[in-house]
Formats: sequence, C-alpha cells, structure tokens
Amino acid sequence: LIAEVTPLQADYRQTAGDTKTDRRMPRKLAAILYADVVDYSRLTREDEDETHRMLKQYLELFAERVEHHNGRVMHYAGDAILAMFDAAVDAVACARQAQHEIFLHNETLPAGRGLRFRIGINSGDVFEDRGDVYGDGVNIAARLQGLAQPGGICVSESVRASVGRRKELEFRYSGEHQVKNIDDPVRVYTVDTVGAVAEGVDSAPPMPGRPSVAVMPFDNMSGDAEQEYFSDGLTEDITTDLSKLSGLLVIARNSAFAYKGKTINPAEVGRELGVRYMLEHFEKGERVRINAQLIDCTTGGHVWAERYDRDLNDIFSVQDEVTREIVGAISPSLTGTEQERLEHRETLDFEAYDYFLKGREQLFMDSEESTALARQLLQQAIELEPEFSSAYAFLGRCQALEYINDWGDPAQRSMTGALELGQKAVELNPDNPRAHFAVGTAALWLKMHDLAEAEVRRAIEIDPNFADGYGALGMIQIYSGDFERALESLRTTMRLDPHYRDIYLHLNGQACFHLGRYDEAVAVLKRRLVRKPDSDISRVLLAASYGHLGEPDKGRDEWREALRVNPAYSFGRKREKLPYRNPADLQHVIDGLHRAGIDVE
Repeated sequence: LIAEVTPLQADYRQTAGDTKTDRRMPRKLAAILYADVVDYSRLTREDEDETHRMLKQYLELFAERVEHHNGRVMHYAGDAILAMFDAAVDAVACARQAQHEIFLHNETLPAGRGLRFRIGINSGDVFEDRGDVYGDGVNIAARLQGLAQPGGICVSESVRASVGRRKELEFRYSGEHQVKNIDDPVRVYTVDTVGAVAEGVDSAPPMPGRPSVAVMPFDNMSGDAEQEYFSDGLTEDITTDLSKLSGLLVIARNSAFAYKGKTINPAEVGRELGVRYMLEHFEKGERVRINAQLIDCTTGGHVWAERYDRDLNDIFSVQDEVTREIVGAISPSLTGTEQERLEHRETLDFEAYDYFLKGREQLFMDSEESTALARQLLQQAIELEPEFSSAYAFLGRCQALEYINDWGDPAQRSMTGALELGQKAVELNPDNPRAHFAVGTAALWLKMHDLAEAEVRRAIEIDPNFADGYGALGMIQIYSGDFERALESLRTTMRLDPHYRDIYLHLNGQACFHLGRYDEAVAVLKRRLVRKPDSDISRVLLAASYGHLGEPDKGRDEWREALRVNPAYSFGRKREKLPYRNPADLQHVIDGLHRAGIDVE
C-alpha cells in the first residue's frame, strides 16, 4: 500500500483533476495519520495464521487509540490503517501511545515475531467522499510513513508548526525529502519525547554532525570459549581509546555488544546506532592474529583494513596501531592532550592486563557471584602491577556494588573503601576517566554530592563519549534535586548507548516522578519491568506513582509484587542508603506510598 497507494490515489486522481468535482467536494484542513506494518510479507510467509491474528489485534488497538484521541479511522488496506484528526496534536499523541503499547507487547514475544509499525503524520488539505478521505494531505502522510524507522514516527513541517512547543515533545529535523507524486520537497521531522527516548520506541538516533563509529564485538576464533574475555576486552579497550577523542562520536560497548554472535549488516548497524563507520573482526590463537576492517555503513565499502600477527605480549602496540589507523582514516582533529591520552598505557605487563580483562568482564555480568570473582581477579592484577590505575578503579566499583546491593562479606561493604580505591586510581593516572567515575559514584552514596558531580564531570571531560558517565551524572542530579537536567543527561546516555541498560529506564522514571509527571513515570517504569521483571526498586517507585495518581489498589499490587520478587526487601534499610540531598524528595516517595495505603514507617 505504501509503494502503490492504489485505492486512495486512484480515486483521488479521478476526482481531484476534475475541477467540477473539486467544486462539489468541500475541503478542509485535517491531520492524517498513516500507519503500516514493517516486513509484513515475510512474517506472513513464516506463519500466516499467527501473523494475521496479531495484525487484527494491533489494528483493534490502533482503532481504540484513534477514538480515544478524538480521531476517526477512515480506511483499512491490508496491513495499513488511515485515520483523520481535527487537531495535529491529537494525531501525534495517538501515534506515540500506540507505538509505546505495541513495543511493550512485542517485548513479551519471541525475537522477530512482533509486528512493528511505521507511522507518518501530515496536516494538510483533504476532502471526504463515500466515507473515505482524499488529497495531497493523505498522500504526503503515506510517504512520510515510508520514511519512518520501524517503531518510529515521521511528521511534516505543518504538523510540527501546528503542535508548537510542548515540554513533552521534541522534534528532530531530518531534512528535505522529495517524495513520489508530490512536486515540492517535504520537510521531515521525527517525533521524540522524554518517555519515548527512555522506552526505546521511537525512531533510531539521527546521524551526528561529526564522524561516528561503533567498535563491534571482535570474534573469538580460537575455538576456546574461555578466551572470550580476551576478544571482548580488546573491543572494550579500543572503544575506550576512541571515546577520548572529542572529534568522534563513539557508541558504547553495551550497544555494540547487542550484535555479538549475530550476522552483521553494516547498513542496519548504521541506522540502528546512528553511526557512519563500524570496526569488526578479531582472531586469537597462540599468537594475536587480528583481521581489522573499518566499514562505511552507508556504502558497505572498506575504508581501511589491516592484518596483524603478533606475539601476545605485543597486544598493546597492536591496540595503539589500530586506534591510530582508525583516527587517520576518518580524520577527526586531535588536540595535544588527546594525543597524549592515546599514547598512555597503564601497564605493559601482559599477565596483569590479562587478570584485569578477566576481572572487568566478570564485573560487567552484574551479579553477586561475578562481582566477588571480579574482586579477586582485579586484586591479582594489582599485585602484579601496583600502579595499574584502572584495576583500582574497577575494584572500587566492585566494592560500591557490594555496598549498594548488600552483597558479599558485610565487613568489606565499605563505600569509604570504594572512595579510597577510586582516589588511588586518580592519583596513579589523573587522565583516567574510569578513575574519576569510581570516585564520583562512591562520593554520591556517601552523600558528598558536590564532589560526586565534579568527579563525574571530569570523567566526561576526559571521555566525551562516556555513556555511563552521563548516566552517573543523571543519577547524581536526581539525588541532588536537579531533575530536568537529569533527563538531559539521560538522553545523552541513550544517544551514546542506543541499546542502553535497563537501569536508565528506572532513573528516567525516577526523574519524571519527582517532577510530578506520574503518568510518564508509570509508563517508563513499566517499560523497565518488561526488561527486568525482578526489579524491586522499580515496583516500589511504581507503587508510589500510583499513590500520587489516586490509584491505591494498583499501588498496593505493585508493593506486593516487590515483596514477592524480593522477600527480604526493606524500605527502612533502603531509605538509609538512598543519597537524597533534600529530605523532602525522599518524603515525596514516602507520601506516594502512604497514599497507596502502604505503611513504610
């Protein structure tokens, strides 16, 4: 229907070209929403009955949302739906809500089986005839739909102008597009909101105005699964080196690793991550054998490729060479300080580095057992290399996680100890962003808010692409009472890490909660629970949100679920640790729980 909008265009051509007919058809300005399923033919081939059942369910959902937002469904055609609204703001609100609910439902289905829609919205001149709607306003909406990303929304300049400035909406300009059967280029915008960014339901990130790259997970071709940490560690370190360059946008490790073990299509990676280039391929045996290639995602062509066959102890020079080659190939400008940072290596002791890679990989697994193992491995790295800054920094993070989550030996759960380890890391290497990050996060939980923010900002200054650094800044701003700026920091995190970790959904919901935007908080926290059903903290905050919304029954349901997933949960113990600078902000949570009929005193 998108390529050939036959029923609509044929009727329109038969009537619109006839001036007598035009005079008989009263015209009006309306907002047109056009939605179509992505890849419907493939899904039908794979399972026709199930796909048709889901399509019926989703079209019914769309119809309900259209009616709720004061619109009318004018036309169904196969897997597409056309609706008309008197106000563009209603059409946009309908599209956002429908995309959000569809995304949440898709998360419960096997990978690749959920239906995704593209939506286009245009505000223009239309006329009605025989229960349907016609005109260029319809045709442009259909073309905009074709420009949207799966799960995304594209709107015209007229819609953006009609909606105006609203706190909850952000329009991203994506250029002028010449579309089929329309004479003049159409100025196109993607629709974004705080909630939609947090929920990951809108369009893929736009291409930045500077060179951008994703370092994809290097393949472990040794045949030994236990060597996986080494290839992953090399990926992480090259990513970290490139991240320190202000002239580049570098995608975070977390998002790049979403493609691990998958067949990689450069064009898809470029669209989904919003990057121009990707680096891929690694092989390790008794020696380090690397086949590295830098690919232009827009063309699929190789920008640079090189093979390395070195002794294991030569891994550090290989990393330096790969980084320099990438920088030279895509030509960002380097400051003198950035050049020095690229040349600095914290250790040349391969055995210490090997322990560090193993420990860091265990820490990324984020469990009590893996954190305990990470602690042991990082301590071994420090024993071999007592001036290894990053080993101290990550050891401090181990200690912080154990304190926050009540893991491990109570005698070792010292946030003061975590702060001291971070400070030691900074002392050994003042240009190590992970060292400043370790100090900042520990300082927050010690309620040293000014020190926490200063240290995390220093980490970001050194590493402008430090996604978790912006995430930590957002968390510090939440606990300091600066909620609007926290949302800005979290948006930056999500741009640098499009497949961001679920904790950032909780932080986003927390900021919305404290701003009194309880409906948004509920939507985001539910999204977090889709990804992490065993989260007690998100359920508690959800219960408080329902309390403030005057829905105590739902609040108590969420509280009971929090106790079910964590029978040992104690709000009393947690409230002592929560590092709120302003007691009133903590009381805001307690008041919400009280309004839901939950006694936490």
